[in-house]
Amino acid sequence: MQKPLVSVLMPAYNAEKYIGEAIESILNQTFKDFEFIIVDDASTDKTWEIIQEYAKKDKRILALKNNNNIKSCLTLIKAFKLAKGKYISVADNDDISYANRLKKQFDFMEEHQEVGIAGGVIQIIDQNKKPIAKRKYDITDCEIRKSIFRHSPFAHPLIMIRKTVLNKIGYYNPKYAPADDYDLYFRIGEISKFANLSEVLLQYRVVSNSITNKSTTKMELNTISIRNIYGNTKHYQMTFVDRIYTLMHYLIIFLLPSKIRLWLFNFIRNSYE
Repeated sequence: MQKPLVSVLMPAYNAEKYIGEAIESILNQTFKDFEFIIVDDASTDKTWEIIQEYAKKDKRILALKNNNNIKSCLTLIKAFKLAKGKYISVADNDDISYANRLKKQFDFMEEHQEVGIAGGVIQIIDQNKKPIAKRKYDITDCEIRKSIFRHSPFAHPLIMIRKTVLNKIGYYNPKYAPADDYDLYFRIGEISKFANLSEVLLQYRVVSNSITNKSTTKMELNTISIRNIYGNTKHYQMTFVDRIYTLMHYLIIFLLPSKIRLWLFNFIRNSYE
């Protein structure tokens, strides 16, 4: 196909239960000018077979499979290097994108050339698609920079990034996985502005074996390392309160079980309506 305006990247691993719905939510977008790169990370279930069936039906899909399980970070880097779009969007293999997601984000990025990355609001659902809560993110560049040392500024499976920005700063750094997206955001913000749309554009599915549940401690420790690194640069202002917050976060990692920490995070960040 000719060079698309948007490249949608989806890493997949043992997602046979949900991946069909996730793929269809992208194929059914009102915005049509995209390529869809799906990389199976050596799944042991029927994920690859499902991906191949969809690839046969839609020429926008580029289906690839890793010989070995290399985890999400390296799988996404592989997809990033293949992407040809002006913008790159990330999608998870168990989430559901609203039909107007790509259209809304593409139009926003076109109208705001200073923005290097844009996200939006997510509707959190359980394994059976029952709504649990909403998670809102700061909207403006100024607001995001004020809160970036408290929590991630974007929902990772809802980001759209300008390709020219990635060409300058590179991709994810595997050193910080599974918090590698957080490091990427900081680097993007060094050369461009941040933004989030105020609309709900994604149903984010919480499943029992999600990486945020299995690797909470490693993610939090890497998150704290990233904060300390960028808190000492000219591009960001890590306040005294931010430093106290980070110190408390570090202590809590060793004082509370991961399940309680995750519950506390959700209680603080989510809106239960």
